[in-house]
Amino acid sequence: MGGIMRERNQTACAPLRVDVENEWLWCGEQRLKLTPKAFAVLRYLVEHSGRLVTKDRLLGAVWPDTVISEWALASCIGEIRKALGDASQAPRYIETVHRRGFRWIAPVTTTAPVQSLGSRVQSPSPAPSTQHPAPSLVGREAELDQLHRWLEKALRGERQVVFITGEPGIGKTTVVEAFLQSLESRVQRLASKDQTPQPHPVQTLDPRRQTLDASLWIGRGQCIEHYGAGEAYLPVLEAMGRLCREPGHERLIELLGQQAPTWLVQLPTLLSTADLEALQRKALGATRERMLREMVEAVEALTAERPLVWWLEDLHWSDYSTLDLLSFLARRPEQARLLVLATYRPVETIVREHPLKTIKQELQLHGQCEELPLELLSERAVAEYLAVRFRVVPSPLAGKANTVGAIGGGEHYPWRVTPAGTDDLSAHRGQSAIHD
Repeated sequence: MGGIMRERNQTACAPLRVDVENEWLWCGEQRLKLTPKAFAVLRYLVEHSGRLVTKDRLLGAVWPDTVISEWALASCIGEIRKALGDASQAPRYIETVHRRGFRWIAPVTTTAPVQSLGSRVQSPSPAPSTQHPAPSLVGREAELDQLHRWLEKALRGERQVVFITGEPGIGKTTVVEAFLQSLESRVQRLASKDQTPQPHPVQTLDPRRQTLDASLWIGRGQCIEHYGAGEAYLPVLEAMGRLCREPGHERLIELLGQQAPTWLVQLPTLLSTADLEALQRKALGATRERMLREMVEAVEALTAERPLVWWLEDLHWSDYSTLDLLSFLARRPEQARLLVLATYRPVETIVREHPLKTIKQELQLHGQCEELPLELLSERAVAEYLAVRFRVVPSPLAGKANTVGAIGGGEHYPWRVTPAGTDDLSAHRGQSAIHD
């Protein structure tokens, strides 16, 4: 189903477009971010527009053969409403039917035939490009070099779990984006030149290729803040779901169906109705222990064919099942060309008493993970950033780089430098500012 939804008043964005094949939601030319489960809930509601969909029916359709609380459904509804700017008290899209379920109330125009809930339907038109330009990164060369060294270990079959830590705004996401973009550029160069890289000189017991293939799997998953029981394995499911929707990744779906059926059944929109029903029978009796075992064995099977990079963001909001999986993966002695990049804020784990801190310390104690803490940029790096960003270091900030980032009685904060006018610059943090 490709759908165009036109809202009833002009305060919300219009039109909305549901791209079922890619599991994307568009507001005009802007793609709205939704997790895979939230998109599945949205899709089901839109496909049954104008009709009451009970909670039990939604849970059965989106979480088949899985025991899960209504908090997970409520979290998905809240995520959809936030993305759409909708309000439960005065809804424009999703109406809550007290104690019963939900109803999609916005008009829907179908632009392609609806075949079935599990079917794939071509989008009515190509989606706008969402590729962002490579970030301008300064002052993080040592961190990028270290990430590449860990990658080389992973390519030799030494699985790597790396925690990238730092306070909000320090640049964790930017560092990982720059690193992954360098990998994608390298892959594209190899593919365009049709080169076969030479084997790495260090031999291992497993005769797998130990260099970067002309293609590799890179999956990104996002943890979200929740106020109840979050969905188990949410960021990992999102990462695998994104991978399975990439062009040419039919082999990945095939491997998951063979090695981890209890995981693939959690991604129903990737399958036809017949395939989903067959997989549901295969996954009957799934337990938490079975899911853990299936995924760690699937990772080893997947990485025998291609290296796998997982980027899991904001792990300080992670569900506990995801932490169990990471711990299990890190402790396995078997070889795997796996690199896990997990970002989190240490202060959040302390405030929330999140078990991530304890798990990371335990893994570090046994040499089973790495940490890359990001510090504040140096004065020289700040000056370099200003030169790159504004072509020249403006005179109002000349000699004041030591002030930026050292404010508040010795407490250090990350600062975002933005232009305040044609001949003036301000460094902002919240409502604070530094002026001449």
